[in-house]
Amino acid sequence: MKGIRYYAYGSSDVLTLQDLEMPAVGDDDVLVRVRAASVNPLDWHMMRGSPYITRAQGGLTRPKTNTLGFDLAGQVEAVGSNVTTFHVGDEVFALRQGAFAEYVTMPHDSGVQKKPTGLTLEQAASVPVAALTAYQALRHHGRLQPGHRLLVNGAAGGVGTFAVQIGKALGAEVTGVCSSRNVGLVRDLGADHIIDYNKEKFIHSGQRYDVVLDNVGNHPLLACRRVLTPRGTLLLNSGTGNGLLGPLARVLRGLTLSMFVRQRLVFFVASPKQDDLAALCDLFESGKVTPVIDRTYPLSEVPEAISYLEKGHARGKVVITV
Repeated sequence: MKGIRYYAYGSSDVLTLQDLEMPAVGDDDVLVRVRAASVNPLDWHMMRGSPYITRAQGGLTRPKTNTLGFDLAGQVEAVGSNVTTFHVGDEVFALRQGAFAEYVTMPHDSGVQKKPTGLTLEQAASVPVAALTAYQALRHHGRLQPGHRLLVNGAAGGVGTFAVQIGKALGAEVTGVCSSRNVGLVRDLGADHIIDYNKEKFIHSGQRYDVVLDNVGNHPLLACRRVLTPRGTLLLNSGTGNGLLGPLARVLRGLTLSMFVRQRLVFFVASPKQDDLAALCDLFESGKVTPVIDRTYPLSEVPEAISYLEKGHARGKVVITV
């Protein structure tokens, strides 16, 4: 089989498409023939070994783990002797490192779910990281309730396009922040209000929100707090910065500040909980949420796909076809 590997930190030229051995299938595993995968910011952070503090775990001078890609969709090719929930031929999507390859194996109970019938494999591959991040941010960490006012900063990106739709499905009044060229897209996703950041900064809008999902991190924390209600929640999903801590510096400042104010400043990492994946499947099947795909690239062009995403102008998700 073929797959993407890298053995040094750097730009996308460190990535190579290689011939690899087929993964072994354990008694509790499923083997998936990957048909599509998608690209996330996590991929280029790992590729570059940034921020530098992450190298303490991932490898100081070179990566300990040589695979990239976390979102995938495809068909079950084989199952272990203890697996009864999946059968050969089932179409599934999953969150599993190493998705940029023709085959991936994983435990049957760790982030793999049958594909919603209403989604293509390319759409399903765009779901795991971004949609789980949006859903868990709003449903669990933001505690979003019907009637709440939600602002999504970066509403046209991978997480943002899901968050706008999930926010509406949860009964919130949604404001999306995006560029001029994406106003139509965000409106079509169901946003009640749109702030074009080319014309206005949301921190100067004079509005107050119960929940702010910040996928960009381009404004000071104190300015973001001023658009929250007195007990509102700021969900920190990104940030700017270089060096040792990079965007984590903003997250740490937010977590520290949260201990001294009534407002909640929250950072989290999405986890592949089966209940949340099932809830997302219900939203897809009902038509309340539809993935947005910007571009597709073949497996051989993963370096180009990561470079495109890294520029920060993707509308929705960037998908790899395998």
